[in-house]
Amino acid sequence: MQPVGAAAPLKVDIREKTFRSAEGVTLVALEGLSFEVRQGEFACLFGPSGCGKTTTLRILMGLDRQFSGKVQLPEGGSNRVAAVFQEPVLLPWRTVEQNVRLALPRNMRDADLGHLFDLLGLSGLEALYPSELSLGLARRAALARAFAIEPALLFLDEPFASLDEPTADRLRHLLMRVWSARPTTALMVTHNLREALLLADRIVVLSPRPAHVAGIFDVCISRHSRDAQALDDLVSEFRMRFPDEV
Repeated sequence: MQPVGAAAPLKVDIREKTFRSAEGVTLVALEGLSFEVRQGEFACLFGPSGCGKTTTLRILMGLDRQFSGKVQLPEGGSNRVAAVFQEPVLLPWRTVEQNVRLALPRNMRDADLGHLFDLLGLSGLEALYPSELSLGLARRAALARAFAIEPALLFLDEPFASLDEPTADRLRHLLMRVWSARPTTALMVTHNLREALLLADRIVVLSPRPAHVAGIFDVCISRHSRDAQALDDLVSEFRMRFPDEV
């Protein structure tokens, strides 16, 4: 299968993003935030809680347009954008397969999804309703819905938050399995360092608020080599480079 990633990078240059509190005080959330995500790259936005990671993602998805600066989305490829959030957001009156197919463009509504369901361990569960799924299975369905449209750009906002660690770890490996089979430009928000080191090609490290890029950490070993010892070594290397951001 040919990569469906976009032909140009995602470019982010947010000069300033502010909020006004209930008391009328202006809070600067992002300031001088600039980075790129290269074609076909899996990048993570990493930083402390409350630093502005989700705010950045909302701007990139077009959900928040009240900022100064510019964002250049990739051009070429399918031009489709998919997102996976902390909650699966499945329609309760639709089955797993119906939820996934609802996201498909009209010309793809009859696409064969069997291989995708198999990759995500959903084969045989397509006729179940969300109320019949565990949270882990619902998260798999949300991933299936995102990958089914063959997006040029994939955003993930802490998709494994609130899961127990064994379930979250299984889903991280499933995400890498399906992303490797259907590669696309991806940007994931996380505050879990080991998660970022396991998944990412590069980690964009954000400072505390007002967020700017504190640095870039390239993960230079192949994913199949990232066992527990390798991750421990990467954590140590990361902490040496970014002692104030962990």
